[in-house]
Amino acid sequence: MEVSIVRYLQSITSFGRTLKFEYKQLPRLALNRFGPGDQGAKLSTVITTPVAPVSRTPQGIAAIMLGMTLFVFQDAMMKSLLGDFPIWPLLLVRAVICSLVMVPLILYLGPPHRILTPLWKLHVTRALLFAFGFSLYYAAFPFMTLAAVTTIFFAAPLITAVLATVFLKERIGIHRISALVFGFVGVIIAMKPGSDSFQWVSVLPLICACSYATSQMLARRIGDRDTAIVAGAYTIILAGLIVLPIGWLMNELFDIGKHGVHLSWSWDAFTFDILPWLIVLGALGMVGWTLLSRAYQIADVGAVAPFEYAYLPMATMLGYFAFDEVPTWNTLAGMAMIIVSGIYIAFREFVNARHSIKPTTEASFAPGNPGIVPDVQEINPAENP
Repeated sequence: MEVSIVRYLQSITSFGRTLKFEYKQLPRLALNRFGPGDQGAKLSTVITTPVAPVSRTPQGIAAIMLGMTLFVFQDAMMKSLLGDFPIWPLLLVRAVICSLVMVPLILYLGPPHRILTPLWKLHVTRALLFAFGFSLYYAAFPFMTLAAVTTIFFAAPLITAVLATVFLKERIGIHRISALVFGFVGVIIAMKPGSDSFQWVSVLPLICACSYATSQMLARRIGDRDTAIVAGAYTIILAGLIVLPIGWLMNELFDIGKHGVHLSWSWDAFTFDILPWLIVLGALGMVGWTLLSRAYQIADVGAVAPFEYAYLPMATMLGYFAFDEVPTWNTLAGMAMIIVSGIYIAFREFVNARHSIKPTTEASFAPGNPGIVPDVQEINPAENP
């Protein structure tokens, strides 16, 4: 004798498809678990199956493109303001605006965000590197085109890949090695050393790239033990304070001269009339950083990282229309090589991620962005209990 038991499983969603299962004609053995009084019973069972996440890559790409646009306008504003104002107060104002927004936000959100962190030494060290590097980065603005400065700075992801190989023992194959060599050749072409048109000031954004790449090594040490909001707040706020003694000491040790007005220790030009522009400057950087952080939270790194290089052509066009800057052939050639190299490295990152290979440290390299690299456990917790 067999008992007919009908089990309907309704509204079971599996990867976007609704399935309905029906099981009939179970053997008598099934009755032993329920007893004779349950012969006519129907079993109602609900099975929960995982729902495939909706791809948020388009939102991530949109966020990163908008963030890059804001960073381009931020740097254009910095270049314009540096004609009349020193660097140091500008960076201080950005830090003040950031603190007025991000500190209350961290307190409101609560754990895992925190103001007091045992990792403060790493955060302070990153802020030192950030302050030193971007002081040099912005110091080059009056002497170089916006396209040239940003092109050389985008050597940062290439330098980071090398540092990760040396210090973090991350393995890179022949594909990435070839892309790195190709990218570094592009940096050399953009700088054009040994020619009559070579400017020693072009070394400044390269030093900034090295400083920023080193800070990414510390970001890997921080990993997911502090959130990106906390890391960003520490970096921007502390860097804005650290630049003050850097600026004062530079003016004490060196004769700045008339060509270095933007490096002078002077606050006379600052009035309340300029305050709204300073608020806009700080807001552009803060919102741009938030968008970039959000992009890397909701989308695959390999899918969105190549779109950071949209910064370079945008900066070139804005420099042309806003400052009448015509990029030289070596700047355009170097820019193209760096973009190709960076996109290929990001592509290899995407391929390795699909094969569960440990990700490298390349992350976010927009100028002025205190990007933090997620720890391996944060990316793939199943393989790192």
